[in-house]
Amino acid sequence: MAIQKAMKKASLITDGSCLGNPGAGGWACILRFGAAKKELFGYDPLTTNNRMELMAAIQGLLAFKEPCEVEITTDAEYVRQGITQWVIRWKRRHWWKKNHPVRNADLWIELDDLVGVHKTTWVWTKGHAAHEDNNRCDWLAQNAARTQRSSWPDGMPHGRLRLNLGRDYVPPKPQAGLFDALDPGDDDEDESDPA
Repeated sequence: MAIQKAMKKASLITDGSCLGNPGAGGWACILRFGAAKKELFGYDPLTTNNRMELMAAIQGLLAFKEPCEVEITTDAEYVRQGITQWVIRWKRRHWWKKNHPVRNADLWIELDDLVGVHKTTWVWTKGHAAHEDNNRCDWLAQNAARTQRSSWPDGMPHGRLRLNLGRDYVPPKPQAGLFDALDPGDDDEDESDPA
């Protein structure tokens, strides 16, 4: 019988920014493990705020070298609700809503894959408030959006993605009738789900 090693506990704080929506964007995250702190940030010349919020969480989780227990703090309800609530329905429907794919499916699929590697807890914080690391991420993300610079030595906008589906990715359309058997109480057009 193998003895399972306890996961290391870490914190990840994330934020995204966009100058115009769509427009030039930036993302940032801070990783904390014990006394160690690491800041990562990057950019996208033409994106949306939601994509930058997602990229911050993705890049932060990619930075961990092994599976960890990670508390992720975000000021984006879109990301927190998406990965803790809406993703269940999206996956069941193969990343489709009734008549169109989930927006930003490429990044949601990437984030969902990474959440499967780590044990995550998602915490919301009010943006531009008293959370020091969130405020630092906000500044880093805005600066990355303005300067179109990243923390990578080669200047790449972000680290390599595991799946790298690309922003134009469209999940294969489910077969006709796939959604017919779903519970009628499962409203596809949930008001709080912008995807």
